[in-house]
Amino acid sequence: MLQFNTYYHIYNHANGDDTLFREKRNYNYFLKKYHQHIDPIAECVAWCLMSNHFHLVIKIKSEEEIASTLEKFKGLEKLEFKAKSAFLSKQLANFFSCYTQSFNKVYKRRGSLFIKNFKRKEVITTEYLTKLIVYIHLNPVKHGFCSHFEDWKWTSFHSFWCCNPSLALILFVSKKQYKNMHLEKQLHFLEYSQIENEILNC
Repeated sequence: MLQFNTYYHIYNHANGDDTLFREKRNYNYFLKKYHQHIDPIAECVAWCLMSNHFHLVIKIKSEEEIASTLEKFKGLEKLEFKAKSAFLSKQLANFFSCYTQSFNKVYKRRGSLFIKNFKRKEVITTEYLTKLIVYIHLNPVKHGFCSHFEDWKWTSFHSFWCCNPSLALILFVSKKQYKNMHLEKQLHFLEYSQIENEILNC
C-alpha cells in the first residue's frame, strides 16, 4: 500500500514486444498526463522514459497537502488508511489507463499496453535514494538507447538539481559531485549491475 510522506520507485514495462513510445509526441503526452494525474498526490523526484519501459521516483504528499489541492480526496478524509492508500494507487492506475486508451486510439491497437500491475518499491534510506536516482539516469546507457547519459532527452538528469535543490544538496552535496557520481558509475558498469540487483531484486 502507498503511504503518505514516503518515497517510491515506480516502474513498468511494455506488454510483450510492444513499445510505450513510438515517436516524440508520445513521450510528451505521457509527461503531460503524468502531471495531470500524479502532481496532485506526489512530488516528482526523478524519472526516465525509454521506448519499452520507464522509471519514476516520487514522494507521496501529506494528507493535508493532497486534500488542499484535490477536491475529490476530501471525501476520504474520515475513512481509514487502507481506503486512502487505494485512492493513491488508483490515481496511478488511472494515469496508465488514460495513456493506454489514447495510445490505442492513435495507433489502432487493442488491449493492455503495460504489464499488468505497475511495480512499486518503498525507498527507505537516503543512501538507497541516491543510488536509485543514479541508476535511473544511467538506464538508457545500460539498455543501449544512447552512449552517454547526458545525451538522453527523456530523463530528469538535467532538471533534477533545479527541481529538487534541497534534496539534491542532501544526497549529492554539490553539482560537481552529482555529475561525477553518474560518470563514475557509467565507467564502472560492474558496480552499476550491482546497483541494479539491489534496486530491482530486493
